[in-house]
Amino acid sequence: MADEKRILYVEDEADIREVAEFALEGEGFELLLCASGEEALQKVLNFSPDMILLDVMMPGMDGPTTLKRLRELPAMEKVPIVFLTAKIQPNEISQFLGLGAVDVISKPFDAMKLADLIREILGRCNG
Repeated sequence: MADEKRILYVEDEADIREVAEFALEGEGFELLLCASGEEALQKVLNFSPDMILLDVMMPGMDGPTTLKRLRELPAMEKVPIVFLTAKIQPNEISQFLGLGAVDVISKPFDAMKLADLIREILGRCNG
């Protein structure tokens, strides 16, 4: 599909990456899965994502640190970043949005609704 949106998903848990792959494959998305923030930083420029989905709690480099490092790359300054987290308290959501995320998706997410949710967020970001 020529109009596929490129999604970089950074998630340390393999089973959650598999669910996301199942949920988004064939839904108009090209997916690049990374197991860590470090891996995402190595691969992001070659992939040129339209959106980045970022787990908050990861060993090594956590989601907020990964977001900060991604924003240091000029090509990634404007790419929408969405946090995925099981910690979904209102004060935490506002903290994540304050870091520069465009939205927060709670985990576990509904695999049947993930593609529509991502399309809706992309629509808001692209005006």
